[in-house]
Amino acid sequence: MSNLLRNVALVPDENIAGQLSASAVEQVAAALQKQVARDFAPIWSITATVDAFGSLDDVPLGYWPILVGEEGQGGGGVHLDENNQPYALVDFTPDWTITASHECLEMLADPFGNRLVAGDGPDPARPGRVEFLVEVCDPCEAPALGYTVNGIRVSDFYTPQYFDPSLPAESPGAARYDFRGHLKAPREVLRGGYLSWREPDGHWFQEKFFGVTPNFPPSIGRFDKSFGSLRSWIDSKSLTERQQVAKQRAAYPKQVLVMLPGEADDNDLATQAAKQKAGRLREQIKAVRAGGK
Repeated sequence: MSNLLRNVALVPDENIAGQLSASAVEQVAAALQKQVARDFAPIWSITATVDAFGSLDDVPLGYWPILVGEEGQGGGGVHLDENNQPYALVDFTPDWTITASHECLEMLADPFGNRLVAGDGPDPARPGRVEFLVEVCDPCEAPALGYTVNGIRVSDFYTPQYFDPSLPAESPGAARYDFRGHLKAPREVLRGGYLSWREPDGHWFQEKFFGVTPNFPPSIGRFDKSFGSLRSWIDSKSLTERQQVAKQRAAYPKQVLVMLPGEADDNDLATQAAKQKAGRLREQIKAVRAGGK
């Protein structure tokens, strides 16, 4: 039996009209579609489409929208609508394509934001079995850990093996914990990321790596059902730290094809290649229309 096809819509909000062109939205949607089909789907056994639309009015029934809107409005992340269907809000920041990828992948892996996986607690001061919230990008969400698809920056993500027991020291490389290979052990958190879990008494905890070293803050409390999903509530608890990470790159201009310092100019290379191919194709079309072969 085949997997149920999931449909995602990438949509610019009206409040950034004129800042994000239809062409830009289409380019990013194509990159997300390629990432989902080529990289994510084989690992997570999910089939999905990602399509660009001009406005929310254009999105057909059955699609889960990712709405790209004005920076600083709050509410970023994946939420549930009045009919308990997922949608995502993405701020139009310098890293918006990575954030859109992040939210897209997390929405596909866990549409309703309540999926839990049991495992050993990562805090050495609180040993025991816990339940982790499945957020496939959070432990490795820093922009520097992402990669390019069609010259567009997208997010890294962990694999289902991320929650496996630790392997013996003599078995390095036997498991793949994230797509890019940055994570070297199960339940590891990299700089700029975090991990959330619930202990048997119902209290939630996190490991956060937004400073010099990872740390284990006190309990963030019990789930507040008014948020609708565990993911929305967890995101609200981590918003300040994530905003601080985003500010580290605030000096970079907003653009569709975002680069990191020191990287090869994948953006220009992809753009140049596309323009060269388009130019050759236009010449061929011109010849055909003129009666040539």
